[in-house]
Amino acid sequence: MSYIALARKWRPKTFSEMVGQSHVLKALTNALDRDQVHHAFLFSGTRGVGKTTVARILAKSLNCELGVSSIPCGQCDACREVDEGRFADLIEVDAASQTQVENIRSLLDNVQYAPTRGRYKVYLIDEVHMLSKHAFNALLKTLEEPPPHVVFLLATTDPQKLPITVRSRCLQFSLKRLSVALIKSRLEFIAQAESFKASPAALLLLAHAADGSMRDALSLLDQLLAFSGEELTEERTRAMLGTIDQNQVERIVRALGAHDGVRLLKEVEHLDEDAPDYDAVLATFLALLQRIAIAQVVPGHIEEAGSESAAVADLAQAMSASDVQLYYQIALNGRADLPASPSPKMGFEMTLLRMLAFRPESAEAA
Repeated sequence: MSYIALARKWRPKTFSEMVGQSHVLKALTNALDRDQVHHAFLFSGTRGVGKTTVARILAKSLNCELGVSSIPCGQCDACREVDEGRFADLIEVDAASQTQVENIRSLLDNVQYAPTRGRYKVYLIDEVHMLSKHAFNALLKTLEEPPPHVVFLLATTDPQKLPITVRSRCLQFSLKRLSVALIKSRLEFIAQAESFKASPAALLLLAHAADGSMRDALSLLDQLLAFSGEELTEERTRAMLGTIDQNQVERIVRALGAHDGVRLLKEVEHLDEDAPDYDAVLATFLALLQRIAIAQVVPGHIEEAGSESAAVADLAQAMSASDVQLYYQIALNGRADLPASPSPKMGFEMTLLRMLAFRPESAEAA
């Protein structure tokens, strides 16, 4: 099979190719350039933000045949073997499947031996928080007094589950979730490099759906390419993601802003023709209200571009700030009550009718 998934094809091979995480990259590049490398690093953060990628680049930087540097050559045998996952002195362990103390002991039995080919023997332990208590105790002794040729790189999504004795012996780096703007910018770059026709609205939807994870964004882009071919449109992206058409939610909010109950129920009937997930509709509704509230308080701070930005600005002018806050709170409660309603549609309608029924008297009088 010749096709390579985008998440693998576009995985960064140098620190300069990394998206975001400047606070981590600066510390690592300084340490490498000064040749002051600690013996143990702990990288934490949610899935898909670059923990193992940073660890592999660090392993390559330590073992590049041209010397320890923050800019590995990428051409020598060591660099190419790390990129291809076959470097003998980079030992990768999935702690989720090797939790027992016997696995760690057999691994650490070889720590005392010198590297086979490289300058350092690098142990990359992914999801390290999954190790058992006895396995951590076995690892702790080596972390306390490691041989000079060994570097430990630990990666985890839940650092609080690691014993404090382990954490205190590592340099700890917390990788942040990536912003929507960073993910969208990277997707635009990849789409251009791969010669895809992608609308900005489609890429923005993918960036939001990725929820801070670059790997998830690239996986969703792969899925969208399989779904719609090389032309990525907003409509096809919404269909693949199962998201609600933003225009439908905007029409509901406009009916609320006009206090028009008849029009409001007609919009719900129109929405129901697509058999939507009403919990997802309320989530989209809440997100729109949040952007409207931001536009009312800080008018220049709107993420979307084009028509969506204009629609948010228009709704911010048409609705009072108190109504937006009231609708947001009622929608939150309505989302919690949705599972208990006789039907999702009925629960959604009652949530909207509450918004009209419980408007403050002062607003009615005005």
